[in-house]
Amino acid sequence: MVNLAIVGTGGMAGAHARAFKAIPNCSMLAACDIDAKRVADYAREHAIPDAYTELEKVLIRKDIDAVSLVVPDSLHHPLGLKVLAAGKHLLCEKPLALNHAQAVEMRDAAARAGVIHMVNFSYRNSSAIQRASELVEAGVLGTVRHVRAHYHQSWLVQDAWGDSRSKPGFLWRQSKSHGSTGVLGDVGVHLLDFASMPLGAYKSVYCRLKNFKKNPENAVGEYTLDANDTALITAEFSNGALGTLDLTRWAYPHINQVQLRLYGDQASIVIDLDSSYTCLKISRILGRQIMDWETLDCGETPTNYARFIRAIESGVADQPDFARAAEIQAVLDACFESDAKDRTIHL
Repeated sequence: MVNLAIVGTGGMAGAHARAFKAIPNCSMLAACDIDAKRVADYAREHAIPDAYTELEKVLIRKDIDAVSLVVPDSLHHPLGLKVLAAGKHLLCEKPLALNHAQAVEMRDAAARAGVIHMVNFSYRNSSAIQRASELVEAGVLGTVRHVRAHYHQSWLVQDAWGDSRSKPGFLWRQSKSHGSTGVLGDVGVHLLDFASMPLGAYKSVYCRLKNFKKNPENAVGEYTLDANDTALITAEFSNGALGTLDLTRWAYPHINQVQLRLYGDQASIVIDLDSSYTCLKISRILGRQIMDWETLDCGETPTNYARFIRAIESGVADQPDFARAAEIQAVLDACFESDAKDRTIHL
């Protein structure tokens, strides 16, 4: 049995609790949050025995093996280092840190601690992207020449997840002073991982970021809404393929659409997570004829949560680990640098 504490009990923490509860050999013993009422309500809702408002009280418990860290982005680095120093296995929400230097520090601290460390790039829970990576590695697509990917949300203009004009969970994501790196850092980190997982490393990026005004002051109370909400990236990959990646909070009516297209000289693949996490479409080249799209059922794949628990039990590390998260953080940093300098950044 792997005994777990969940640190941070905001919106995403509910998904963590439900996922871990479904794993038979995992027990959630504690929850922690600076908001006493929120953590008490969360612990009650998910049948977690102990609730804390101080991380240190969690970390001194010898019966807790691992921590799932579900706090705002700016806290991943300082709190993550405390968890690692206590010798606990760590699943950290994305992005791993606010910049590459911090991510490398966490990667190295995890290696020294000798613990299992993973970052929650949650779209790896899709068996379609796992199968796409296998097909590319097996040479089914031949040489991939072009990549197109997007992540489209619209919570700035619709309320499916709540009112973004008033809820703190939305407001901090729009505010640099509250630790947000905007749509690029929040969900761009997912897309950068998703698009490159089948192909390998990024060679260079050119990025343009924009923040559109939300109201005349571009502020709500203490929150200045100055973080980027739209991003366009052109990239070259290590195999020479070129790609475009775009992200926005304004893509009404899409609630949370992630799509990837890979075009090779032998076949092409489309993954649309709005349609399916477990199927992809492939069109194989036969001579110079246009072939219909085939739908491949990719079955199921273990979630990041299950991979994390399995890795703790076996002692064998799994992906995506902190080294991968640091690689993606370097690409994020390059995107911010590219926007600031208006030029291509080589990695």
